[in-house]
Amino acid sequence: MKALKNIYIACAGLIIISAGSSCRKLDEYNPSGATADAVWNTPQGFVTLVNAAYSDQRNWYGKEDGIFMGESGTDLWFNREKNTYAQQLTRYVGLTPLAGNPNRATWTNLWKGINLCNAGISRINEAGFTNETEKNRREAELRFLRAFYYWHIVETWGGVMLRTTETKQPELTATRSSIDDFYKLIISDLEFATINLPHQREWGAEYSRASKKSAYGFLARALLSRAYYSLDAGNKTEADSYFTRARDVAQEVITNKTQFGVDLWATPGELWNPANNKSGTNGNKEAMYTVSIASNIGLNLEATPNRVFMTFQSPYTGEFKPGLQYSLTYGFDSERRLMPTRALLDYFNESIDARYAASFQEVWVANTVSNNNVPTNFTWTPANITKFRKDPSLTGTVMRSGVDTALLITKKSITNEARRPYVVIDRDSIYNPNGTIKDGTRDFVNFKKFMDPFRDNPTSRVGTRDIIVMRFAEMYMIAAEAEFQLGRYNEAASFINVLRTRAALPGKVSEMQVNAGQLQTGGIDFILEERAREFCGEYMRWFDLKRVKFGNKGEDFATFIKTRNPDIKDVAGFHRLRPIRQEELNALTNGAEFGQNFGYN
Repeated sequence: MKALKNIYIACAGLIIISAGSSCRKLDEYNPSGATADAVWNTPQGFVTLVNAAYSDQRNWYGKEDGIFMGESGTDLWFNREKNTYAQQLTRYVGLTPLAGNPNRATWTNLWKGINLCNAGISRINEAGFTNETEKNRREAELRFLRAFYYWHIVETWGGVMLRTTETKQPELTATRSSIDDFYKLIISDLEFATINLPHQREWGAEYSRASKKSAYGFLARALLSRAYYSLDAGNKTEADSYFTRARDVAQEVITNKTQFGVDLWATPGELWNPANNKSGTNGNKEAMYTVSIASNIGLNLEATPNRVFMTFQSPYTGEFKPGLQYSLTYGFDSERRLMPTRALLDYFNESIDARYAASFQEVWVANTVSNNNVPTNFTWTPANITKFRKDPSLTGTVMRSGVDTALLITKKSITNEARRPYVVIDRDSIYNPNGTIKDGTRDFVNFKKFMDPFRDNPTSRVGTRDIIVMRFAEMYMIAAEAEFQLGRYNEAASFINVLRTRAALPGKVSEMQVNAGQLQTGGIDFILEERAREFCGEYMRWFDLKRVKFGNKGEDFATFIKTRNPDIKDVAGFHRLRPIRQEELNALTNGAEFGQNFGYN
């Protein structure tokens, strides 16, 4: 929807999400003094509740919280410079019920969103709707959002409490619900949403409201997730029924993509071109669900609604980066957090797969200018030759601003660095032979999917790009994974090859194709590697691994991560779930009975 700064939540008294968690006071959201009963009893007033129910997703998407919860601690990323920032999630060091922000903060935010959804669903019959279609549409938005929030909760913390009614007073007891109960509600809510939500085009300019394609997309994801719990329990028949349903729902979106108003971009470069993801452009055509950022930044709910463009930024300026200065094109690197592992870089064959160049930046062209914005060149003087350990033959060579390469940071091993008239940082400068990151390493191949050249100035922390939460390519990968688990390897390869054809460099389509034999040989790890190539950085890698790597009581999860990201040494099988906030358990009169997640006591 259009981002609205002044949405408020009208509520009677306090909305307590669960015992021990944060509460929302009336005066924080309703300075007019109006109560929920007075505001939410008309269709117009009820929409303020629906609008508010969207807000808590913004604490996850577009923020470090979501990136650290959904991407870090996996085979793909590690702390830049091997620092200890958020190490509870990136390294599994000190992850406890009392430590591990954003794990603890995210718990609270998601429950806030669920309580608003429950409030709306329980009150909608008293909201005065005379148009049944409009009433069902608003209820479908709330049911979609409740399923959306509950999927994040059950996949992160497992079978905790499942609440379907509005919490108005402190809850001093809680009862665990089964994973099956969670997914029954999630699937039921999403099925209601598929029937009653409109197509995105019917929302007009409010393109980031939940729509029919959003509901179908998340239903396919939920069915796929649910299937693995049956597989883990040894019930292959039940698992296959969920895999089949997941495939069928994803296939319906693929078959009817025109009706749903969604399609793949022709190339990965177009998909991640910032101009095709800019706020205010009515949405990326591949997006199935979007968190929108208002083109007028003042209309957003918060001052910095999307900060992810800084998260994966490699440093490119400073004393040892001649010929370069801050620019909107190259980004802002002062708050960088995560760097790619060698395993992630090596998942790509950049000689045939365009997704590498669309996702990563290896080359920086000189860009220095004077105070009058006149290009200024850099000359390799004897002093510079000595400082940068270059070959004396480069003396006098000019690095032209706007023309010549100034910096190369690459996944490849480079020879004759001293004879190259620019700074070179190759894989051997970044990674040890065993794949760990070298001590003292500051530089890394830059992840550029979320670069934002539309900010006000090069050092602005205010992002302007919409956040794609789910996109059409996931339907192909869900269908492929389901077919793989059903033993239909030819069909699985066909779905994957649609994306690999799109990703192929000119003349490389045939080399990019996979067949049934390759899938059988590569197993589920091939699916995971393909998902990394397609979706790295998109808030879901941790969920992918914990979904698929469930064997040996979760030890397959830990082994997979340690093998491919050897800097992570402390991950264990029980880390497939996060710890429940200790404050939550302390506030329950039956906290001991409710119990902490295994491994965190």
